[in-house]
Amino acid sequence: MNLDEKIFGLGSWTRRRFVQMSAASAMSAGLGTLAHAEAGGSASMIDVPFEKRNPRIAIIGTGGRGTNLLENLLAADAQVVALCDVVKEKAEHAGSLVVASGQKNPELYTDGPHAFETMLSRQDVDLVVVATPWNWHAEMAVFAMRHGKDVAVEVPAVTTIEDCWKIVKTSEETRKHCMMLENCCYGYNETLILRMAHAGKFGDLLYGEGAYLHDLREELFSNAGEGLWRRAEHTKHDGNLYPTHGLGPVANYMGIQRGDRFGYIVSMSTPQRGLDAYRKEHLQAGDPRMAERYLTGDMNTSLIKTANGLTITVKHTVSTPHPYDRINLIAGTKGVFEDYPPRIYLDGQNKDESWESIDAWKEYEHPLWKKEGEIAKKIGGHGGMDYIMLYRLLECVREGLPPDMDVYDAAAWSSVAPLSVASVSRGSAPIDFPDFTRGKWRQRKVSAIATQV
Repeated sequence: MNLDEKIFGLGSWTRRRFVQMSAASAMSAGLGTLAHAEAGGSASMIDVPFEKRNPRIAIIGTGGRGTNLLENLLAADAQVVALCDVVKEKAEHAGSLVVASGQKNPELYTDGPHAFETMLSRQDVDLVVVATPWNWHAEMAVFAMRHGKDVAVEVPAVTTIEDCWKIVKTSEETRKHCMMLENCCYGYNETLILRMAHAGKFGDLLYGEGAYLHDLREELFSNAGEGLWRRAEHTKHDGNLYPTHGLGPVANYMGIQRGDRFGYIVSMSTPQRGLDAYRKEHLQAGDPRMAERYLTGDMNTSLIKTANGLTITVKHTVSTPHPYDRINLIAGTKGVFEDYPPRIYLDGQNKDESWESIDAWKEYEHPLWKKEGEIAKKIGGHGGMDYIMLYRLLECVREGLPPDMDVYDAAAWSSVAPLSVASVSRGSAPIDFPDFTRGKWRQRKVSAIATQV
């Protein structure tokens, strides 16, 4: 087993396509593990509702992202009873926000990296929000579910195929939900286009594209926040390290896990140059970061083929100059939408083939934005999508509804990262996706977020 297999759990992957690449030995090594992973198991969590209640919430990670989530939760009148962070001052600041909202002082857990275990052993916590570095997500989510809590995890939910299966099986065994906090699925444009797609305005869907194109060089080399851990990911693997912001909305448009699923992926990366060039210009001689060796190509492009034959392009770059862009494209037999800037073209729209503003399609504005859009924009959080996401999560729990995106979505969308690494390392060989639903994607209904009225 090579390094990628040890880190990303490649032993659980399907290897049928590897036969085409004359790698029969690798195939036979992986099939047994895959068969074990997909066999049996507890009852599915598809369409299982939350236990109806006003949830008591605990948050693990109160840095920049965790604090932003906390502020949006408080704006949605969430009960926050406990906070955990390895930096005491950050937890104390987050606690002051809870008190300022009119709630009693939450209990703080700051005694080391495993203090969350003590917090999650409490009986008065119903829902856990995880906003920590990626390598902690799986362990914290599994611990939460095994201690009777539903859990909402920041993106990516997990980083290995082994952990994808781990959260799926733990959710099924404990009957607790594990969902990924993919805020981009709740953006104004994304929810409007989702409703148009499911109303048939684009005809039969054919292809989509999503991306995370974001210049993070300054943040990656920061001595605070994500700079303390995120740059290290670029020393480990070459692939799409952060796929879900662009991919999630496209997966929803296409009904992935709901009548279709990801079939296989082909991935390739450019050389890595950006981080080397940036540190040469900005770091001093003798800085220990000058000795780091970065592996992640500056631009990764992955192509996904779905079981029904649709295609999705997913791109990733955070180490080169680039305006922020998620592309957010969906196209079918009757037209196409593309974002940044948002524009739409439908068959017969005009004679000069010019784009049209989506403002002409206000009738498809999502009910969540009609109802909560003003406060969402006021609170902020990526244009309001953070508030809409958390408002909707609380709504689902308070009303006893199934989550819009469940553990199978968290696993499938997160699996793109390790599968892309595998494809790149094998000369862009096709790599099959596991079927985390074990065939139940064929009978699933469309996500509630698409049809909510």
